[in-house]
Amino acid sequence: MELAGKAVVVTGGTRGVGAGIARAFLDAGADVVVCARRPPETPVASGGRTAEFRPLDLREPDAVRDFFAALATDYGRLDTLVNNAGGTPYRLLEEGEAERHARVVELNLVAPLTASLAARPHLRAARGSVVMIGSVSGVRPSPGSAAYGAAKAGLDSLARSMAVEWAPEVRVNTLVLGMVRTEWSELHYGDAHGVARVGATVPLGRLAEPEDVGAAAVFLAGARAAYISGASLLVHGGGERPAFLDAATVNRGDRR
Repeated sequence: MELAGKAVVVTGGTRGVGAGIARAFLDAGADVVVCARRPPETPVASGGRTAEFRPLDLREPDAVRDFFAALATDYGRLDTLVNNAGGTPYRLLEEGEAERHARVVELNLVAPLTASLAARPHLRAARGSVVMIGSVSGVRPSPGSAAYGAAKAGLDSLARSMAVEWAPEVRVNTLVLGMVRTEWSELHYGDAHGVARVGATVPLGRLAEPEDVGAAAVFLAGARAAYISGASLLVHGGGERPAFLDAATVNRGDRR
């Protein structure tokens, strides 16, 4: 129970990756609050412990400030903020107006900044940390989700600057995620066969599980990462095999 007595907020923690992160913090002994616009279909729980749900629209700055002020009063502290909320539908740039793409940037970049600023005084008092949930879409081309990729690239840059500005009281790091298997995987990768085929393209041979992400987040929030700040930890199973290796007609061997 390495985080016993610590208070943790996971934005977008009611489902998918966020719920996996919340469960990992529960298993580590932390008191966990998950927030989203709508409550989870079932409580987020693990090991006989349950995360508290509080409704919040991260695009409403006043509501975000009120949320963190109330939480710090109720729990007496705030040790970790995990900025997980985000996402995007598949949409080519030419299929949407700039305003629609801007909403993706707002959710994936501006909202984490809003939450981090509201949480900062409470994190500073606890000498806590922020964990940003980034994406490989921010470090490689992201056709069909270009605005999302741009936002995630900005989020990583924001975290690095934040880590310098807020040191030494608050550590700030980013988890750069690859593909994760969630309840919506089929929307992105097709049926079970498609999910398996996509997983086979990852060097470790599978998609990440939400619990894999949760374990990495708990590490960055804990004492073992006390000297880690401004870092980007890749959680992508080895990344993507370069396409040219399969296209080349020489030096193939049996390495596939």
